[in-house]
Amino acid sequence: MESLSQSTVFTWLSTKSSVSFTTGEQSYSRHIETEYPKGFSRYRIVFSEQAVSTTQCQLDINTALETWLASLDAKLSLALIKRDCGLTCVEVCTSTSLNQSQIASISETDSLELFELAVDAPQLSQAGLLVMDMDSTAIEIECIDELAEMAGVGQAVAEVTELAMQGELDFEQSLRGRVAKLKGADAAIIDTLCGKLPLMPGLKEMIAELQSHGWRTVVASGGFTPFVKHLKQLLALDAAFANKLDIENGKLLGTVSGQVVDAQYKADTVLNCAKQWQIPIGQRVAIGDGANDIPMINTADFGIAYHAKPKLVQAADVSINRLNLKVLPYLFQRT
Repeated sequence: MESLSQSTVFTWLSTKSSVSFTTGEQSYSRHIETEYPKGFSRYRIVFSEQAVSTTQCQLDINTALETWLASLDAKLSLALIKRDCGLTCVEVCTSTSLNQSQIASISETDSLELFELAVDAPQLSQAGLLVMDMDSTAIEIECIDELAEMAGVGQAVAEVTELAMQGELDFEQSLRGRVAKLKGADAAIIDTLCGKLPLMPGLKEMIAELQSHGWRTVVASGGFTPFVKHLKQLLALDAAFANKLDIENGKLLGTVSGQVVDAQYKADTVLNCAKQWQIPIGQRVAIGDGANDIPMINTADFGIAYHAKPKLVQAADVSINRLNLKVLPYLFQRT
């Protein structure tokens, strides 16, 4: 966890042993994650590592937080939430729920996100399942777009990809249409792209944290098998599903074979994997970024939108909009 600046409330929270603290007209109590005050609303404020990379930025963040805390007309209890993901997380429990204006006033602070913790949020320390989309979620690119660029048909494919991500086109129809434009391309472009696949920031840390608590981790992608297999091996994932590109004599045929991994297939993956590994209800989590992930998000007990399209944000239980994937374990609870 990043170090907090030596400012009043956070100095007390991070270094003092007293159970209460008063500054100005606001009083605070302290709790630990597993013993939060019952009946209070729970919020978690997460700082990015960039936010505290310099002393001045650190002071600005903590000053903004202390000013915000002092403005809340409620009983407050605070806790530091510790994960092995390298971020700072402060849990703020309030005797009355925050209103939209109060949430908005702190959410405007750069490099910081506030999340309300649901009463039934998944338990980090119990066996769980995470099913991830790949393109623009687990990795920073859309593989079909990159392959198309390498094959010299980038613009034509990218336009179709964006419409599909917005939910304006049938996924299978758009997939087959885009793949058709790759016909005749050298299959070597697949290995080239695998060799430089850009992982989403925070992916490794997030996966390692979940795996350390016995979670199962899966990729279900509308992309292609070479890339999900690469991720599976690199991150020791439990399973990976994607579409099979047809290749003959070292050339792409412009087709895919087998069952298409579409939106419904992704949703079914949540159920099938949970059944296979006996993951209990409440512990099935999915994360994605596009409209094609909505059925998967709705099927999971806890759906996360990651830097997502508007339609998915509306469907998800929570949205990560500013920070990276390191945030995800902080959205879970311990009891």
